[in-house]
Amino acid sequence: MARIFLIAGEASGDVLGARLMTALRARQPDLVFSGIGGPRMEEAGMVSQFPMQELAVMGLAEILPRILLLRRRLNETVAAIKESRPDIVVTIDSPGFCLRVLKALSGTGIKRVHYVAPQVWAWRQERVKKFPGLWDELLCLLPFEPEFFAPHGLHPLFTGHPVLESGAGSGDAARFCAAHGLTPADVPVVLMPGSRVTETTRLLPVFRDTMARLREKIPGLRPVLAAAPVIADVVEAHTQDWKTRPIIVRDVATRYDAFAAARAALTKSGTSTLELAMAGVPMAVTYRVNPLSAAIGRRLIKVKHVAIINLLAGHALVPELLQENCTPEKLSATLQTLLTDANAAAMQRQGFSTALASLQAPDGKPSAAAAKAILKLLD
Repeated sequence: MARIFLIAGEASGDVLGARLMTALRARQPDLVFSGIGGPRMEEAGMVSQFPMQELAVMGLAEILPRILLLRRRLNETVAAIKESRPDIVVTIDSPGFCLRVLKALSGTGIKRVHYVAPQVWAWRQERVKKFPGLWDELLCLLPFEPEFFAPHGLHPLFTGHPVLESGAGSGDAARFCAAHGLTPADVPVVLMPGSRVTETTRLLPVFRDTMARLREKIPGLRPVLAAAPVIADVVEAHTQDWKTRPIIVRDVATRYDAFAAARAALTKSGTSTLELAMAGVPMAVTYRVNPLSAAIGRRLIKVKHVAIINLLAGHALVPELLQENCTPEKLSATLQTLLTDANAAAMQRQGFSTALASLQAPDGKPSAAAAKAILKLLD
């Protein structure tokens, strides 16, 4: 009976972790899981050591007030692993926390896998020199990542992107419209402010004012807020003052139904851009962080685009309105174009299929390929 300790630090990692657990059990049913995760991983049979959302912070200004809590949770996690001696530790994304755990486990003899390569190819590339010895296998989601990590002896393996098996493109528009009383005259627009409390509370006021301005141009506008389960209550509380109250979607299946019904979307950068692309939803990408974090980031970023869908496409397939461009005026104007200009929407949809095709690895479904690599280490 093999024991696997998994760590996920945010909602996207929780989804990856749950799919990975299912794929692992399909190959080896007697596996025992422990670690840190969210509701999806708990549904798959793991009891989290502490609430995952305590780790879901980013940006220097956001982390500093919680540094003592994060340090305590780090020490607790490492102590739990050393005491329980699992056969393998799988850390999922969240490099700020997970890579520190992996480093603390150096010399223990416990096998280690990091799932979702740190995006050092995007910024602060010199950090890659600190990674040798942290893991036995690095599972990469993006096709260009192994070429970056391999010269450094970091054992990268492209397993494909799990978004391909998410079902994001199989939602039911009619079911969503019927459930929420939407008519053909209504214009649903999906809003995705993120899965961390800090980023969500920063973006929601901008989204509120954007929707207010857009409704003046498009009277049938119906905002649909896709809220990660871990922050759904926060989203509910922060939308009480919206003039046009949004439909708040809390579960994955309903979110994909909303995608099918949506005419356009406004989302933070990240995996959400791939999900929307799978559903063929024209989108604009936006983000805003603390000005100090933004100033530091701009000095370090090495890529031309922040949206994954744009990186895969190799050009600005979807608009990116970041930081000082993340304003109600610019966001509403961009969304209005996507909603009223059929050519603008069609050009995005044409580019989505080519970009998404590059995410398929040759070794079956992404979660199955990741599970195969992990179990090979156990063997």
